[in-house]
Amino acid sequence: MNDHVSRFGWIYGITTIVFFLIDLVWIGVVAQDFYTRTIGGLLRDSVNWPAALMFYFFYIGGIVVFVLAPALKGGSGVPQTALMGGLLGLFAYGTFDLTALALLDGWPVIVALVDMVWGTVLTAATAGGSLWIAKRFLKPDGLERQ
Repeated sequence: MNDHVSRFGWIYGITTIVFFLIDLVWIGVVAQDFYTRTIGGLLRDSVNWPAALMFYFFYIGGIVVFVLAPALKGGSGVPQTALMGGLLGLFAYGTFDLTALALLDGWPVIVALVDMVWGTVLTAATAGGSLWIAKRFLKPDGLERQ
């Protein structure tokens, strides 16, 4: 039991670092002007950090539980894991964006499309990158290499 908890912790930690590195570049550098220009009137003056951190906690957990754990257990390679991650990203980001299109007045179609593509790419890269790192730096039992 402790080995499984430790393994999950290591994988979750690796995935968190990979996810944040990629997402922060997107949010902070690449897409900041796009979102300000297209939905600036909907954006808060400051981030609601408790909500943002809960999203990251749950979403990264989803990547680990639904993509990385099965990949590690089944011996999947990076391409297959990235594909499954991309599908999870499309489903998750698509759920948000299509719901926003259905319910929010003025939610731009271009934002929904860009965000869905981003969620797909982000989650694919995170899953594939995290698996690659885990396979190189963790022993098969999931504990750190000495």
